[in-house]
Parts: sequence; C-alpha cells; structure tokens
Amino acid sequence: FISPQNDKFVLHDSKGFEPGDENNLEIVRNFIEHRRNMPTPEHQLHAIWLGFQIPHAGGRLLETGTEKFLKLKSSGTLGDIPVVVVLTKYDMLIDRMERTIDETSLNILSNEAIKELAKTKAEAELQDICIGPLQRFAGPDIPYVKISTCKDHKETITHLIQITENCVGLHSTPEAAVMTSIAQRVHPGLKIKASIERGIVYVLHTDIVNVWNFYDPHHYLRSQEFREMIVKMVDKLEVGPTANPTKTITIGLSMVGTIAGIVSALAGPAAPIVVPLAAGAVLAVWVHDVYQISHAVLQRFMSYIVHLTLVLQTLYLVSESQELTRRVIKLAVASYLDSPISGEVVTWIQEYDKRLTILERGDRDALDEIVEVMQFYSIDAAQMSKHRDEIPHVGSLPDEAW
Repeated sequence: FISPQNDKFVLHDSKGFEPGDENNLEIVRNFIEHRRNMPTPEHQLHAIWLGFQIPHAGGRLLETGTEKFLKLKSSGTLGDIPVVVVLTKYDMLIDRMERTIDETSLNILSNEAIKELAKTKAEAELQDICIGPLQRFAGPDIPYVKISTCKDHKETITHLIQITENCVGLHSTPEAAVMTSIAQRVHPGLKIKASIERGIVYVLHTDIVNVWNFYDPHHYLRSQEFREMIVKMVDKLEVGPTANPTKTITIGLSMVGTIAGIVSALAGPAAPIVVPLAAGAVLAVWVHDVYQISHAVLQRFMSYIVHLTLVLQTLYLVSESQELTRRVIKLAVASYLDSPISGEVVTWIQEYDKRLTILERGDRDALDEIVEVMQFYSIDAAQMSKHRDEIPHVGSLPDEAW
C-alpha cells in the first residue's frame, strides 16, 4: 500500500497465520527473504509489525502459526529485520476495565480520576493476558506496543512510530533510520531529530524540507520565495530581540496563542496573511557570503538551519497533514516570527558566538549547538496533538500569492 499523499511510506500487508494454514507462513517467509536480499535500501524491508487484537481475559494471544513465525525470528532465519508486536484496540480494553470499576468509586471520583483508574487496571490486564505470555515465549527483549486509532489515544500511534524508528536504527543503516523518521507523519520529535541528522550531513534547505515529508505537490517549500523568507530571517540576526531563552512548558502554548491571534485578527476569512519581514539580501548573495569565514557567517549558517527547522515545526502544527498552500506556509512563518521563540533563537546563537574566539570556531562545535537549540525548542508529540486542537482551521480557505 502506497498513499498518493505520502509515497515514502510503503506498507506490505499479509493474511493472518490461521490455524492449519501453513502456506501463508511460507509465503511471508519467502517475501521477507526476497526483500532482505534486495541490493538497494528503498526495496528492502526495514521493520515488521506483527499485529494482535488484545484478547478478552482467558483468550489466547499466540496461535500456532504466530509461534512458528516468532521462532523463525529468534532462530535468525529472518535476519536482522526487527519485529515489533502491535497490540491493537487498546481503547476497547480501557472501556472494559472502566465497566469493572465499582459503583462507589464511580460516585466519588472525577471523570479524569476514573479514566486514570481504568488505564491502571488496563495495564495490569495487558501484562497478564498479553505481555507476560509474549515474553515467556519470545523472550523479555521482544519490542511491543499497544495502540488505538481513537482520538483519546493518539499517543499510542506516536509510541509505535518511535519504537519502530529505534528498532530500525539498531538493526539497519543510519540512512534507513533517518528515512523512517522522514516517512512517518505522526511524531514531530523524530522530524526534529532527522532534521538535525540530515542537516549535519548536507546542510541543505531541500534536505531539511524533505525530512518533514509534507504533502507539498506544488513544491512551495522548495520555492525561491520560501527560501528568501528564511534568508530574510537570518538577515535580521544583528537586530533581533534580546529575550533570555528559558525553557518552560509554554513554548507550545505561546506558539498556539500566536497562531490563533493572527488568524482571529484577519479582516475576513480570506484576508491575506502579511509576513513581517524587512527587505534583505537575496539568496544568491547570502550563499556567496557563506564561503567567507567570519563570525557573522557562522551565526547565519547556524541561524538558517534552526529557523528553517522551527518554521517547519510550526507548519506541522497548522497544516494538519493536508496539502500545503502558500497561505498556510505564510501563517506558519508569520506565527514563528511573532512568537518569542524566534527572538530567543537569535539571542542564543549570538551568545554562543561571543563565547568563542576565532580559533575555537569549529564545525563540530557549531553543529552541536544547533542540535541543542533545536531540541530545546522542539514540541513533543503529546503537546503537538493537544495544540492542534486549539488552533483555528485554515486549510480549507482559498490560497493566496506569496
């Protein structure tokens, strides 16, 4: 299966390992062997999700066919391809556990406390009927994830992606791990991580944009107009605000407030978004300057990578995985510029540069600082999901010129 909106994620589905059906197990084994021996990474298999519906108490988790498959993995027959056990319909388990809560507790506890109690009971049940039997058969190191596609359990999908990326990173090439982060559209933290890794290797605008894997059929993020927006941010480096960057949980909240404020301040639903950028050097001039070794160039080099990545994080908040428009991109840029984060990034980079003498300026140290800044201002997946619900919807509005 390949989505027309995301051709970087390819899913191969198979029939289940039904009792008495040996043919399907052999088909899956041959397919894995075939893909494992492919010469190029894009045709290889990078991870296997082995799915089980969470059974009721007393139900059996592992059937004979599944046990045989897990034995193939533990014996090394399947090679280094990681297998992640995926326990589905976690929300139904929560619902079942909530129905077992006694009447007295239901009367005295808040709705939030009832949910937490149901979740605690579900974890105990999951250990008893799923995780315990699985680990006794396959060993304690078998990776597993409980998931639900329900809105209240979005974080479980994020956890699946994170576990899968970790497994691919351990058993495949670094490039495969980065491509896992690029292909997924659930976990923004992995996008930040991949931006860092991709930026360190190539330090190119297009590569960092590719990491985020937006649905951008018109290539707006690769356009000269968008590149110049980022360049003009860099040109403001010398006159940026002097906020003192202190990490708080309000990073995501301040960005949400800024986005919502811009949307609500528009004269009408289709009013154009004005990006507050003063005129600056064109891209060609800036790129030429990069070849001149100076403290200003070091700051601009660092600033470009950080500003671009954090603008894309803001765009991730407002785009809702829909087709990108210039209007939505301009909203993300304007929101980022109006937020305190853009000024704090400038201050951070300037303070870093002041600590260095010319002899101390080295690529490795500068890139370490870029990593620190981007991780400092990354919004985690749980916050991202919550904040998206608080932002006015703009994706359906008509597009506009740059």
